[in-house]
Amino acid sequence: MKNKNTLFLVQAAAIGAIYVVLTLVFAPLSFGEVQIRFSEALTVLPYFTPAAIPGLFVGCIIANFLGGAIPIDILFGSIATLIGAVFTYRLRSCKWFAPIPPIVANAVIVPFVLYYGYGINLPIPFMMLTVGAGEILSCGVIGMVLLTALSKYQHVIFGNATANCTK
Repeated sequence: MKNKNTLFLVQAAAIGAIYVVLTLVFAPLSFGEVQIRFSEALTVLPYFTPAAIPGLFVGCIIANFLGGAIPIDILFGSIATLIGAVFTYRLRSCKWFAPIPPIVANAVIVPFVLYYGYGINLPIPFMMLTVGAGEILSCGVIGMVLLTALSKYQHVIFGNATANCTK
């Protein structure tokens, strides 16, 4: 039992740390009305392990804070990532569903943060398209490449607690 809890904590911390590093290394692309947050590719990881959920949430909070985001962005941007991660975990019966929740959550929530929090004077539907396009690239393309690459080694990387997902 102790090893399972330790594995969960280590996986969550590692995923959170990678999320922070990727966000900050690519900071010019990670923030703004047209954003491609490469760290969002990690939101497919709840397909393999529930430890990715708190890892992604805390990683997003830290990345947003260190990236200079305003409090409303730190809160609601991180909640968008949390919602995406939770629903990715819940839809893990088919790997092709994995990127859909984070794409939708961020495309719907982040434009409101940009408009009301940062005062970006662009139409919210337009920002939904721009943020959604960035999410499609990071989650739908890069995330699915990551998911496919990790699928072969999922039990080695994530342990025996991974989902039995074969589709």
